[in-house]
Amino acid sequence: MHTHAHSNTTSLDPSRAPVVELEDLLDDPLHLALPEKASEERESSTASLRALAARPWAMEPEGTAARRGSMTLCRNAGFEPDVRFETTDLLLQLRLVEQGHAVALLPDLVWNGRSPTVTLQELPRGQRTRRIFTAVRQGRSRHPAIRAARRALQHARMELAGRTGA
Repeated sequence: MHTHAHSNTTSLDPSRAPVVELEDLLDDPLHLALPEKASEERESSTASLRALAARPWAMEPEGTAARRGSMTLCRNAGFEPDVRFETTDLLLQLRLVEQGHAVALLPDLVWNGRSPTVTLQELPRGQRTRRIFTAVRQGRSRHPAIRAARRALQHARMELAGRTGA
């Protein structure tokens, strides 16, 4: 059953939404970030994730794609995370992990070619990367400014790959 509530706000017609053209930039690996040294025991990535069920977590805010992905990852491992810190600032999330206040799911781009300052563990298969891409309205990809921006991003990606050896 479909219901429609009347309101004073105008809704967007999905059929009139602009079509976008995507261009992949890179796949950025994600890791579980812990403040302490990992134990010597080799647990499965799902078991090590589940072992953190009672720990405080730092995540992106409700409503973001990153938060939905993080929550799904935890729920698939069998627990509801205790999210005590919400921020889109990944460097702040990193600081919270470094100071022992939380655990977090951090992408490799946080390190910018430097050595990690926290313990990193692999995530379960199928959930180990985030896809980074550019999106423009259909027909705009040939605009000189769009082409220049995409070239600059590709150049930055290649420079980063040179620093990390990836």
